[in-house]
Amino acid sequence: MNTTTMTLTPGYFSRRDWGDWLFAALVVVGALFAFSRYHGAMDVYEKAILAGAVPAVIWLGWFWRPLRNLMVVVAALSLLAIASYAGDLRRADHVFWLKYFLSSQSAILWMSVLFFMSTLFYWGGMFGRGQAATFEGLGSKLAWVAVTLALVGTMVRWYEGHQMGPDIGHIPVSNLYEVFVLFCWLTTLFYLYYEAQYRTRALGAFVMLVVSAAVGFLLWYTLVRDAQQIQPLVPALQSWWMKLHVPANFIGYGTFSLAAMVAFAYLIKQQATETQWYRLTPIWLFGMALCFVPIAFRQRGVGEAGGSYWVGYAIVAAVIVGGILLGRKRIAERLPALEVLDDMMYKSIAVGFAFFTIATVLGALWAAEAWGGYWSWDPKETWALIVWLNYAAWLHMRLMKGLRGTVAAWWALAGLAVTTFAFIGVNMFLSGLHSYGEL
Repeated sequence: MNTTTMTLTPGYFSRRDWGDWLFAALVVVGALFAFSRYHGAMDVYEKAILAGAVPAVIWLGWFWRPLRNLMVVVAALSLLAIASYAGDLRRADHVFWLKYFLSSQSAILWMSVLFFMSTLFYWGGMFGRGQAATFEGLGSKLAWVAVTLALVGTMVRWYEGHQMGPDIGHIPVSNLYEVFVLFCWLTTLFYLYYEAQYRTRALGAFVMLVVSAAVGFLLWYTLVRDAQQIQPLVPALQSWWMKLHVPANFIGYGTFSLAAMVAFAYLIKQQATETQWYRLTPIWLFGMALCFVPIAFRQRGVGEAGGSYWVGYAIVAAVIVGGILLGRKRIAERLPALEVLDDMMYKSIAVGFAFFTIATVLGALWAAEAWGGYWSWDPKETWALIVWLNYAAWLHMRLMKGLRGTVAAWWALAGLAVTTFAFIGVNMFLSGLHSYGEL
């Protein structure tokens, strides 16, 4: 007689351990404390956001446990910084860990250095025979620390703004300086998730290139615009919609950029054995794109201050492209299979498209409240629509027509150019209702 053994899968909540429940309790207690202390300064929408954030944060911490650890560490360091200030921002010049580590400017500068170091170690793993795992492990750890300090800098900057005055404090996602910090840690965090899911660190060398490029812009922007200074919000941004629209938008930007760098890695692996220069177009085009930035900035006139910075940028870009050309066979050996790269590219674009769609809808609602109409064909809105249509078409071809491989990778890589122009090119060359982010 045959017997059948039935294995029951434990329920979702029964799979939680004591650490999960402790994390959930900390989130609830923190939310209750924030509500009891600041509810008088919150409108009904902000109270709803706080209430909705509690289950969302708990689910995120349960979904991916490293994220739970990250949130606990960021909260602890941010509260330490706030306690160290004791309501007096002048203490940033006297308290050791504020001056050198935990003030917003210090934390973001450390973030910048650590992202550069992470990129170098990831590339060290790409070429370091026998020590690849060690280098890549260090690159991954440094990326985690950089994300931590980026979030601490963001939280502390939020506090610092409110200490400067009730009309100055706001969530730090309102200008180019703040959103570049947001872009850096969001892109890195999504990559680290995929790194864990696919159990490969080789792609860190590529993804961290786009993060380091963003950090490079951030440092230049800080140098020539004194952008780290906290400024009051312009009237158009004085809305709770900003708290939702901007982060959702930058999840899209970050995951689209991640997908593009995975696509770049795909094309390099596919064409690693080519010897004829015209067949290595992905690398040449990537180098041209890197060199476009300093050229565009100098043509625009914003390169006049710190112009030598962009010369250095171009030199570094040339070294990167040369290194990829010379080491493409070794790089291809270290990269995961083409099927893995294709799947990661697809999932990144799918996540980004979902959040970018949400951001676009939220932006239309915000525009209706601020300007009296859902759509005005402002340059930023127009290019956001172009980005949305580009990835909508990519996903349609993927799901309906089975788009895979080379064409999908080229399309995703070209999407980076479209996304970059929508992100920063509009601010450089066009003007409109969104000109509060103008360079």
